[in-house]
Amino acid sequence: MSEGTSVRPAVTGDADAIARIYGHYILNTTISFEEQPVSAVEMAERIAEVLSSSLPWLVALQAEQVVGYAYAGKWKGRCAYRHSVESSLYLEPAFTGRGIGTQLYQALLVALRDRSIHVVIGGIALPNDASVALHERLGFSKVAHFKEVGYKFGQWLDVGYWQRSL
Repeated sequence: MSEGTSVRPAVTGDADAIARIYGHYILNTTISFEEQPVSAVEMAERIAEVLSSSLPWLVALQAEQVVGYAYAGKWKGRCAYRHSVESSLYLEPAFTGRGIGTQLYQALLVALRDRSIHVVIGGIALPNDASVALHERLGFSKVAHFKEVGYKFGQWLDVGYWQRSL
């Protein structure tokens, strides 16, 4: 556990900080396949949508500052998929490599187990050694690899999927 880090449920008031964190990944990396930054208003809507589905959206705090977030969304829209979710996690770049991602993801898994979720699926734009290592450290196994399904910054990108049963 990262010293000085706490985890709590997100509120729509966290949308500005979350949009800022996510914006870095949109503008500077191929980790997110979005290409335009998300406004705080749109992020607040996304948070509200996840929470209205009775799924968790968590934030990691250091000195009361949001330094990361994790959430789970519906895997697919059909009713029979209701016990499966897709997870996402993003950290402020300056706070990576400190165990915060692990702490945040573990809290997300507990919150999902408490909601009787059966399967958690993590999609990872490849290559992303840090995310692969995090998922595998937390008991996820690679179950799929799609080649050249995304195109960003002038390059074709693969996506892998890791899965864990709770």
